[in-house]
Amino acid sequence: MKNSLVAYKGKPARITDIVESKFALEFADGATLKVREKDFRFIHPEFTTVNEDYSKADFEMLAEFQEETLTLQEITEWLFDEYTAQNAWCVCLMVEDGLYFYWQKDRIFVRPTSQIENIQAKRDAEKLAAQSLTHCVENLSNNTFNEADEPYLKEIARVALNQSKTAKILAQVGVENTPDAAYQLLLKIKYFAVDFNPYPARFAIPKDEEIAVKVPEIERVDLTHLTCYAIDNDGSNDADDAISIDGNTLWVHVADVANIVPSGSDLDVYAQERGSNFYLPNEIIHMLPVSVTEASALGATEKSDALSFSFEFDGENINNIKVMQSVVCVTNTTYEAVDEMLMANSNEDLARIKAIGEAHKKYRDAQGSINLHLPNVDVRLVDGKVIIAPQATSASRDLVAEMMVMAGRTMAQFTNDNLIPVPYALQDKGDFDEEFLAKKDALTLSESFLAIKNFKRSAISVKPLLHYGLGLPYYLRVTSPMRRYYDLLAHQQIINFINDKPMLEVKRVKEIIGSVNMALADVGRVDRFSKDHFKCVFLMQNPKWLGTGIVVDTRGDKALFMIPELGMMTQIKFKNLPKLDEEMQLQVTRVNLVDKSANFKVT
Repeated sequence: MKNSLVAYKGKPARITDIVESKFALEFADGATLKVREKDFRFIHPEFTTVNEDYSKADFEMLAEFQEETLTLQEITEWLFDEYTAQNAWCVCLMVEDGLYFYWQKDRIFVRPTSQIENIQAKRDAEKLAAQSLTHCVENLSNNTFNEADEPYLKEIARVALNQSKTAKILAQVGVENTPDAAYQLLLKIKYFAVDFNPYPARFAIPKDEEIAVKVPEIERVDLTHLTCYAIDNDGSNDADDAISIDGNTLWVHVADVANIVPSGSDLDVYAQERGSNFYLPNEIIHMLPVSVTEASALGATEKSDALSFSFEFDGENINNIKVMQSVVCVTNTTYEAVDEMLMANSNEDLARIKAIGEAHKKYRDAQGSINLHLPNVDVRLVDGKVIIAPQATSASRDLVAEMMVMAGRTMAQFTNDNLIPVPYALQDKGDFDEEFLAKKDALTLSESFLAIKNFKRSAISVKPLLHYGLGLPYYLRVTSPMRRYYDLLAHQQIINFINDKPMLEVKRVKEIIGSVNMALADVGRVDRFSKDHFKCVFLMQNPKWLGTGIVVDTRGDKALFMIPELGMMTQIKFKNLPKLDEEMQLQVTRVNLVDKSANFKVT
């Protein structure tokens, strides 16, 4: 076997000597090695310098030997006509390559044509993918992209939206496989526009679905003789509550959503998974299919189905509570229109409701209710432009808000008296001293801000417990069953009670509360992150923004400012700290959309 051509780990070698069971091999670079016979593969008895040259191979001959096993010499002779060291070496390389053949011990299996075509197609695809990857890496390195990069950009987007943990191409361009890093890259190359909101997708918020619904026919109390006012923003067409008055009796009528979405139904599960409507600056994500809203919104048709609560207020107590599934005639109006009527004293019903609401608010204040009146803003994206405006306040809004509080108090009393398991809203007593309580209605902005930490967190419980902030012994949200799941759950239980049908037991209501609380935690995060995102977009669209900041706290050598116009906070370092509640003009200096943060300076 001396001077034979062999293959050792894919390299050609010559056998120079045989000592006992060891074979001395010499390689083209002059290197030598002693190995055992099992470590190399015999190619040809005559050694020659070899190279890769397949030009003379007749691959058409392979069709005659599909799925047969031949020796290396036999295949060499068929492909090249002559069994030489050079030809045998080329066959060896082809076997190692694996496209046409593969080793079966010392013989060679000839692949069928179908296998060869599949392997070649796979290799062509891998080659194209490698070229495509290289192309995309080059583009990303130059902060650009084109249509050919789309598959890789989609992988990066999945990481940015927290739908995948890794995109291999990120490592190729030196970017971490984290949502923020991937998002920053896509912003940088302008694959994501700055007004794209990533947070609903990051938290896997379910999207709206179109589901047809049917409204069950039931016997209802005819209350069409009442004048019912659904007061909402201009342009709104999905009112879920209305108010009316008849003598000394107040009425709150709420869309009877639970008649369409009974407990345990598919739509009920749909709503539980969402927990609430999402009112984001760029979109509304609904808790229930829009078809439910269209079928149940008050005032959408001449007559509307409602769950109506009637009660009387004597200045302290809620009396004579009645609850019924009704049909009502609703007049849809706006806050602005009601403000005009109240100002002109042109509507006796609304004037009386306003007076009762003010009396109830006075009662709650006497019970210790606290409203810090911190500035809030509405953030909207309209035609690509972010608009930030202070949340409106007016007599009509105060009227509606207090009536909704009265409805919540009334139904908390009704469900407690009748032992109906429902999700009560509660808030423990805050840690406020007497000095604070004495001036709670005349707080400065900094005092209101610093008082936040003294409030206890609100919670949901099947037990009717104190709601400290509202100044009520118990409270139940019931006026937005289209938009809030706990309101819908309360309606389902109340309707079953008044119709003498089985209600969910306390244990099951507790389980639902636990599940919905998890959904609502994501609702809160997405709401907060989305608004912060679009506030930053606003500042990017207004890079020279200038406005008032008010000092609400000091921390070391930094002053914490509240910026009422933006609903934002910022810290600024000072040599001499300003006083609390001091106002200063601030100008934006930097915006970081990924961090949802902005820096300001005093001008």
